[in-house]
Amino acid sequence: MSLSAPAKTEPIIVVGAGIFGLSTALHLARRGYSDVTVFDRQPYEKTLYSYVNGCDSASADVNKLVRSAYGGQKEYQDLSTEALAQWESWNEELKAGGGAVPPGMKSDDVIWVNNGVLSCSDSQALSAFDRASVDGMEAAGHYGTQLITSEATHRSAAEAKGMGTAMQPFAKDIVGVLDTTGGMVMAEKACRFALHKAKSLGVRFVLDAEAGAFASFLHGKTEKHVTGIRTADGKTHRATMTIMACGGWTPSLVPALDGLCEATAGSVFMFKIPEELEALRQRFHHSRFPGWMFNVRSGAEGGLYGFPIDDDGVLKIGYRGTKYTNPVLQPDGCERSIPVTRWSEHEKLSTVPEQAERVVTRFVDEYLPELRLEGINVWMTRLCWYTDSFDNHYVVDRVPEVDGLMCATGGSGHAFKFLPNIGDWVVDVMEGGEGIRMERRPAVKAWAWRTLGDAQIPVNKLMEGSAGARSLRNVTLI
Repeated sequence: MSLSAPAKTEPIIVVGAGIFGLSTALHLARRGYSDVTVFDRQPYEKTLYSYVNGCDSASADVNKLVRSAYGGQKEYQDLSTEALAQWESWNEELKAGGGAVPPGMKSDDVIWVNNGVLSCSDSQALSAFDRASVDGMEAAGHYGTQLITSEATHRSAAEAKGMGTAMQPFAKDIVGVLDTTGGMVMAEKACRFALHKAKSLGVRFVLDAEAGAFASFLHGKTEKHVTGIRTADGKTHRATMTIMACGGWTPSLVPALDGLCEATAGSVFMFKIPEELEALRQRFHHSRFPGWMFNVRSGAEGGLYGFPIDDDGVLKIGYRGTKYTNPVLQPDGCERSIPVTRWSEHEKLSTVPEQAERVVTRFVDEYLPELRLEGINVWMTRLCWYTDSFDNHYVVDRVPEVDGLMCATGGSGHAFKFLPNIGDWVVDVMEGGEGIRMERRPAVKAWAWRTLGDAQIPVNKLMEGSAGARSLRNVTLI
């Protein structure tokens, strides 16, 4: 199999216009690749990456967390530091106006907000992950950025940074760490901005239910050589390199990912705070309220995260304590999990698992009882489909023993924050092969194609099939 990079003038196809696909296309163009086309079945230029308008992807969302605190995982800590500088740059580009402003957006729009991310629990002691985050950030020279809620000097430091209320934002006290480098990105706006930047550099986008929908691979003399794709309208598109970045759909389109990645769903609840409750809207404004994670490593009874309100008064709470699956029998006889949401073809799924609702309800009752006031309702729920790997690391590599095919997937619920920079790393892998992975970008070793070894304890159990307890067919939905 050839590991050589395509010539700068040769055609490259990216399948998927979520964050992996957008970022990859943007950085390919920046590196001088002049024939890059992104295909996606979602008409994002019309729906503007809005889930409410029918966008069926994890990247199409209200907001996403951005954090540097990653426990002992220095590779992601460093990647986040790199991304934060670019998020700031994107805000400045948008503020400058002119051609940098995408259609329908304004120069006073904000893409990212530095309101902090609070990692906390109902324990009386700091978790091992939070302690490792503090130690890791200090070891990298980021002193004073990780503030422990139980330490008086840290509470004073938070006040000085204008983040005093973010240290204890709930009705009950918690113990945790406020990552003052972090915050949230407005996901819909961020994707629109990235698409606009890529188009301005010459990237072509085919965003259409037929013309942009992947149907199959094109092959050379054998199936070990991919030469492009066929779309749902029957047309063929040749490419020297095809990069699959299809989010939750990637594992079913690339069967080689079996055992390495699986599509799993988180549960999302969006509360709507009406305009007449102005005091409550101010209470949950990002200037006073942080992004947060609560008992995220506590199994099915934890795994919660949330945000301040957005401009429309929507406050989002997510649950990933149980990662649900939708195993469907494939033509090759294997079951693979396929995303299914309220916008999926032939589906009208507007329910969420009872377990998710129970955990979120208990948290709201104890920690955010204001959301029980009259006039506040759960405005919308959704299943948000990610691609989990068995170890929570991404998969950015060429498909083994297949020439001309790469994957950029396995976001495992923590990839959106790297929209500005992850594509730079994807292009490194495409261009450099083993040398770049081992020397220039050591962290990319974690993203290489791999299998679960006997000595490894998986973070995520994958491919339990339709008989598994996480399969939606075996879960009570409400």
